Amino acid sequence: MTAGASRPGPGASRLSLGALRRLPPASRPLVRPGTVPAGIVHLGLGAFHRAHQAVYTEEAVAAAGGDWGIVGVAPRSTDMVTKLAAQDCLFSVTTTSGEGNQTRVVGALAGVRHAASDPAAIVALLADPAIRVVTLTVTEKAYQLDPATGRLRPDDAVLADLTTDRAPRTVPGLLVRGLLARAAAEAGPLALVSCDNLPSNGERLQSLVEQALRRCGGGPAAGRDDPLAGWLGENVSFPGTMVDRIVPASTPQTLADAAAALGADDLAAVAAEPYRQWVIEDRFPGGRPAWERAGAVLTDDAGPWERLKLRALNGVHSATAYLGALAGRETIAEALEIPHLATVLRRLIAEDVASSFTPPDGVSVVDYGEEVLERFGNPVIRHRTIQIAMDGSQKLPQRVLHTIADLRTAGARPRWAALVVAAWMRFVQGRADDGTPLPLDDPLADRIRAALAAGTDSPAGVVEALFGLTEVFPAELTADDEVRELVVEWLTALDRHGVQKLLEGVA
Repeated sequence: MTAGASRPGPGASRLSLGALRRLPPASRPLVRPGTVPAGIVHLGLGAFHRAHQAVYTEEAVAAAGGDWGIVGVAPRSTDMVTKLAAQDCLFSVTTTSGEGNQTRVVGALAGVRHAASDPAAIVALLADPAIRVVTLTVTEKAYQLDPATGRLRPDDAVLADLTTDRAPRTVPGLLVRGLLARAAAEAGPLALVSCDNLPSNGERLQSLVEQALRRCGGGPAAGRDDPLAGWLGENVSFPGTMVDRIVPASTPQTLADAAAALGADDLAAVAAEPYRQWVIEDRFPGGRPAWERAGAVLTDDAGPWERLKLRALNGVHSATAYLGALAGRETIAEALEIPHLATVLRRLIAEDVASSFTPPDGVSVVDYGEEVLERFGNPVIRHRTIQIAMDGSQKLPQRVLHTIADLRTAGARPRWAALVVAAWMRFVQGRADDGTPLPLDDPLADRIRAALAAGTDSPAGVVEALFGLTEVFPAELTADDEVRELVVEWLTALDRHGVQKLLEGVA
């Protein structure tokens, strides 16, 4: 058992194949692990994958069949691999709302692997002809792409993966080695499917792969660039997607709720809101599960859906997290109880987000935003503001800055989106309105701290210093005097009044 994990209570059993017959009928998996051969490799064994793609895939296989079991791969931590292996790859998802909970065990996983312990096994999986789909939920950081330019910015580990023969340790390295092995084995077509919250995530994943392959000059790809590029174009697709479901990090209460519902301890239990959505571009040269039978939307272009979600949901989520954390609220639902915050968020959606892009046909951005706020207000989903606020330097561009850029192109004034930028700038200074320390969990944390140390004499100085983070803020935005003035104005008000009094004055 992993150190620190919950132990079964007296007489309690661990979730396993042997325990399935004792589960309540409504909680039993739709697919029994071990009965469906693997056809999918998924990189990232986090809570979101388990509550989203794994659920869709199990339902699709139960409805339409197919050898689409998932081999789940944890890139770094062994914790979830250990827990799932001890439970015969079973885990539960508790759908939770104010109306009560529903817990069901999911049997979509055909196996679990730890990439860092045995990278060669992962490369072999990616080259296996039985695997026709690779999905990813590895977070923005793992892509190693500059959010402003989309260019690969490899660190030493990535460069070593791409230019030496050592075992790969990074996501770009695993993908490139796997594709090289697959091409050499003539193992057939493959779809690489990003399920991360990135704009044009399919295009970005394709760009990552193509740029990484071009870096392979002295290692296993030497002399293979042109043939491999031809093979890639003929055999590998990169469908874009949009994924949506609020899945908070699991807590001891999550595990306790699952144990109470199942009569067995589940150390890999997750909880999620009832709502879920998956929009997928239907480009799968080796076939795919019948995800539409589980409610997924198959489309020719996921772009409008991506922008809708990134701006009207993720951007609003970030706004709520920064303002809520500054005001001392622990969860997103508690933040929405701050007087006037919901009104300001509605104005952000209606006046800025809805004006910044063309939504999917038949979709109202304002109506979608109302549904978002209702979901955020679910008191049972304890999505922590600090958790949503982390990695802001990676999230701001696609969630907020693209809205600002498109508004400025149209000649509009991004008043409320500028407030979100100012809230992030105040958040990264590390103090809530009452002086409580706030953590800075961000891949650019050292750069942010250095910038703040050089420019914290005034709100204008902070804005100037943080606008110098070119990885986050594009030149056209930092050169825009109106945007700069708006951010300085909001940051000044946040410094002077704090979140609650500021909201009272502007709502």
